[in-house]
Amino acid sequence: MTLRLLKGFSLSVDHTRVPICSSAQRLIAFLALQGMPRTRTYVAGTLWPDVTASRAHANLRSSLWRAARTGHHIIDTSTQELAVTERITVDLHDAVTRAHRLLDASRPCDDILTTQTRVDLSADLLPEWPENEWMVIEQEQFHQLRLYALEAMAERLTATRRHGEAVAAGLAAVRAEPLRESAHRVLMKAHLAAGNRGAAIRQYELYRRILREELGLEPSLALKN
Repeated sequence: MTLRLLKGFSLSVDHTRVPICSSAQRLIAFLALQGMPRTRTYVAGTLWPDVTASRAHANLRSSLWRAARTGHHIIDTSTQELAVTERITVDLHDAVTRAHRLLDASRPCDDILTTQTRVDLSADLLPEWPENEWMVIEQEQFHQLRLYALEAMAERLTATRRHGEAVAAGLAAVRAEPLRESAHRVLMKAHLAAGNRGAAIRQYELYRRILREELGLEPSLALKN
């Protein structure tokens, strides 16, 4: 089974999507993001914080029943704890692993300097889901990690003279956070390494205009130099 949380929720078995209701989706996504078994009380209290404990536990039982109705074993349950079954591959977990590898300067990453890595790190975690406290924290954590990883990817690709791919990774970082100076910096470095000074200057001027319009600030002297 494959669980996709990047760009949106999708659970599939042998490349066939499994229909599943929103309440069960939320439970499955929450457990997958935890990465470890959680007590029923913790899960119920986190997912339904604005109702009584008895109502929260009732909602949890309903969501578990709906997940079981899919006909697939998705959640491991005990009297005390819940966890997503280890047989499920979660795209977010793989993306996070690759991101940490990219950020570890002591580790070679040639095998993950791929279009698929760039695409996965360009995606937000469940972007269209309603905001709630636990989800916002998870989304921001992955957002920051993927920004640093995209920048590291652009720098690694620049160092190996894969200039077009380096520019693509830099653009992905800029697109994710247009006001982030470090993203513009790695993109400009990729352009310069490819011998495209005009493109680097245009990128600087674009960032300068955005920063002025949005924050009334100027880029740092380090970026200009």
